[in-house]
Amino acid sequence: MPPRHGKSRRAARWAPLWYLRRHPTHRLMIAAYSSDLADDHGRWIRDAILEYGPILGLALKPGAQAANRFNILGGDGGAVTAGVGGGLTGQGADLAIVDDPIKDRVEAESPKVRKRLWEWWEAVLLTRLEPSGSIIVIQTRWHEDDLAGRLLQSERERWNVIDLPAVATKSDDALGREIGDPLWPLRYDAKALAEIRRAVGERVWWSLYQQRPRPEEGGVWEWAWITDHRLSPLAMRGVDLTRIVVAVDPAGGESAVGDETGIVAAGCDARGHLYVLEDRSGRRGADAWGKEACRLALQLRADCIVVESNYGGDMSRQILAQAWASLERAGETRGVLMPAIRGVDAKVGKRLRAEPIAQLYEQGRVHHVGEWTTLENQMASWVAGMDSPDRMDAMVHGLTELAGSGGSLALQTGADDQRLAGRR
Repeated sequence: MPPRHGKSRRAARWAPLWYLRRHPTHRLMIAAYSSDLADDHGRWIRDAILEYGPILGLALKPGAQAANRFNILGGDGGAVTAGVGGGLTGQGADLAIVDDPIKDRVEAESPKVRKRLWEWWEAVLLTRLEPSGSIIVIQTRWHEDDLAGRLLQSERERWNVIDLPAVATKSDDALGREIGDPLWPLRYDAKALAEIRRAVGERVWWSLYQQRPRPEEGGVWEWAWITDHRLSPLAMRGVDLTRIVVAVDPAGGESAVGDETGIVAAGCDARGHLYVLEDRSGRRGADAWGKEACRLALQLRADCIVVESNYGGDMSRQILAQAWASLERAGETRGVLMPAIRGVDAKVGKRLRAEPIAQLYEQGRVHHVGEWTTLENQMASWVAGMDSPDRMDAMVHGLTELAGSGGSLALQTGADDQRLAGRR
């Protein structure tokens, strides 16, 4: 949620009180960026029990009523609070609430602070959780690699995500808002939010208020080229794609940033527009990335798998062929023939490869279907001369294949593409 929209009051005060009333024998843990803030939450909950205990059906044990540690009378339930990074030895939690684990942008921009926070998360908080326990993380997003960002990147499937931007941007908004509607109009209406956006600037607005943190722009792509032409999957229903390809950039070689294998699917239409359809990149072994690329090609009915061949090109082709044969034996291909495999010998420099595609973005001819946060952050922050990430390289290979050979960037919509479309 954005700043000053009541997230801490709801999630770190009212919710714990609600929880303890229903589970008075459970242990509750609250952590925040500072022990003072965490203690304030504990003090509010404790004082509410002291004042409204008879109504709530709760009472505190005598001698165990400190703001940062109190126990519920009649059992083992209670609460403990601590600052992020602080010790919680000997404490267990049925419910752990982490509220605003990062104080400000200075902390968010520090790799050391982010690393220390992650180490505390793994070595302290997670080790305190009971077998059937739950965790709530609530925060304003500061950085693409903040705690929420890292959790979404590494284990999104384990979390229920409630995304509440200040201004609704998606048709499936969590609160059912229309696109453009403010989150709390009685407090911050559209005019007030527009003034905040003007005052804080685009980077702060998109991170703190829209929960879409972005790195500073680099030297090739601009954020507006991506965001201004984005399409929803629903909008794609009316688009007739003439070609679809899956592009692979294996980990290693000169594209070893993050040690990922880039796997990106893209398509084109007869008007000369290009579409980034999927990003399945990740850290995988050869067998795993081969099957992932083949499954994606099968799912989208891709006519071609493009793979960078600078480093182990023949081996990459073999990995893909073996992966397809494995899926075929398992019955996953349903009789569909394997798409052509096309090697990309990336002889020219990274910037020379990326700039023609960036020009198509600038012209509004490339559309991202949905949001591909990690890929987009890599694009916007990349500067020529840096090692380029595998996700971005895979995307460039795929779009270059679709845009035509020889650097012409003129889409081929003749007989060959009609034949490929018919094959699908």
